[in-house]
Amino acid sequence: MSRMKALELSELTQDQAVKVELDGVPIAIVLDGQGDVHAIGDTCTHGQISLSEGFVEDGTLECWAHGSAFSLTTGIPQNLPAYEPVPVYIVEIEDGTVYIDPHVTKEIAA
Repeated sequence: MSRMKALELSELTQDQAVKVELDGVPIAIVLDGQGDVHAIGDTCTHGQISLSEGFVEDGTLECWAHGSAFSLTTGIPQNLPAYEPVPVYIVEIEDGTVYIDPHVTKEIAA
């Protein structure tokens, strides 16, 4: 596969997650306080809850249901009850458009 258009950069609000589905893969996209755009798997590994409905704070996206916060850069949960990471996707921005390949994840060192 190759990268796909996810959304326009102008559709993002700082420190709020937006859910997109690319080729059947749910992805949460976040514009953080430093202006960086992150894309992580939208499904909490603890309870199958949409992370994009949660809270963005201190470089994490927190599941609204059980409180596990996932790092926006590594996908690793920062607290229990989740212990499995969510995938992290490579984000490319070109001419104000955000592109993601939903089938290629970043290699993250634990």
